[in-house]
Amino acid sequence: MHYFVTGGAGFIGSNLVDRLLSQGHHVTAFDNFSTGQEPFLLEAGRAANFSLVRGDLLDVPVLTRAMDGAEFVFHLAANADVRHGTLRPRFDLEQNTIATYNVLEAMRSCGVQRIAFASTGSVYGEAQVIPTPEDAPFPVQTSLYGASKLAGEGLIQAYCEGFGFQAHIFRFVSILGERYSHGHVFDFYSQLLRDPRELHILGDGHQRKSYLYVGDCLAAMLWAIEHAHGRVNIFNLGTPEYCQVNESVDWICGHLGLEPHRIYSGGERGWIGDNPFIFLDISKIRRLGWEPALTIRAGIVRTLEYLQDNRWLLERR
Repeated sequence: MHYFVTGGAGFIGSNLVDRLLSQGHHVTAFDNFSTGQEPFLLEAGRAANFSLVRGDLLDVPVLTRAMDGAEFVFHLAANADVRHGTLRPRFDLEQNTIATYNVLEAMRSCGVQRIAFASTGSVYGEAQVIPTPEDAPFPVQTSLYGASKLAGEGLIQAYCEGFGFQAHIFRFVSILGERYSHGHVFDFYSQLLRDPRELHILGDGHQRKSYLYVGDCLAAMLWAIEHAHGRVNIFNLGTPEYCQVNESVDWICGHLGLEPHRIYSGGERGWIGDNPFIFLDISKIRRLGWEPALTIRAGIVRTLEYLQDNRWLLERR
């Protein structure tokens, strides 16, 4: 199989590239390196069945040429910085929604009809049903990121109906693990390296969040693609648990042997669009036969250990 991976030099994308190559597939990674990292693809670069294309999803001719010959698209590239959406709203529109449209049009041009899309649990906004299933009614959208991803989902579903595509849409919780380059573990560890005596926390620390280890995320996606055969297949990906931000801080500080003074700001929400309770119902993917291997705590500790061993990643930010 020849896979085309957008965002292939990113956190999740590069891990997926390695997983697919290890299974003997041909992989083309497409990335503009706005957040992707060349070192993430060092191992992949040694494989004869790997190719890397530097390009932007807003450049349709370059994208279409790069996709030629592919059989399946993993569309993982996106602007994932939820916090700053209101500072530059067009960025989410371009990088998430328009970019998804361009991927779909490139697929039409190249005759590719299968796509897996990295969506987000943020499309549920402040859900009225907890844990939140895939068929929960959508409330008012609370972030431009979530709205742009929901628009991408709608485009993909319409292309499935209009042009015979098959799609697997994955609504993630926050992903943790090796090559993690943004998020709360990254931010807290960076702060504590600068000053181990105090830690600034957005929100009141009581926000309840769910997280998933990247290895479990990849396994879930590949399992669903193999076992779910509908035209449009939508799955929540997460763990059957959540934690408070304060608990995550406890685990991080405990691992580092630190007891910083905690400074909270922002009330129950750390930023506009922050959802104080995210907990997805993953029974649908579990019924398919997948189970996460790591707990949230184990995923956080493994992420922290990776960052400790790869300080260069923090220095680049």
